Amino acid sequence: MRLAMVIDTKKCVGCSDCVVACQTENDVPIGYCRDWITETVNGSYPSLELELRSERCNHCDNSPCVRCCPTGASHYGTGGTVLVTKNECIGCGACIESCPYDARYQHPKGYIDKCTFCNHRVKEGLLPACVSVCPTKCMYFGDLDNSHSEVSQLLRNRKYKTLAPEAGTKPQVYYLI
Repeated sequence: MRLAMVIDTKKCVGCSDCVVACQTENDVPIGYCRDWITETVNGSYPSLELELRSERCNHCDNSPCVRCCPTGASHYGTGGTVLVTKNECIGCGACIESCPYDARYQHPKGYIDKCTFCNHRVKEGLLPACVSVCPTKCMYFGDLDNSHSEVSQLLRNRKYKTLAPEAGTKPQVYYLI
């Protein structure tokens, strides 16, 4: 099993429902977030295109944050999900510095926090909170190793990109373009 998220940038309207759902589901402190909306303008005037993206930890197959963690608090979980064990984290911030996606933050209680693909929900057979609330249904979640899963089919049939491919992290968040 290899868990992944696919986000259709043509459907995202930048409403931030995914951000609020994540903050609520995961009790994220006010002023912090595990996911966020990015607006990117591509092209040259007068032919400009606005791309809206919901971004988060990319749960990379080759995660620099896992490699640099001195305590092993950052590790791979089920399905390749990158997780942090709070009580093993010393809050040194090496993982924050190594992440090319700026997807981690120092929780006020001292440990490093980030998106977990809502692994507590996934274990119960539910979708991540962000996916479950999206009003435009632009977010998809599933197993890339299952050729019949919606994420596998979307990546097979649509043009997509990953963020910062030059970093060599092999991210598991894909953006349909």
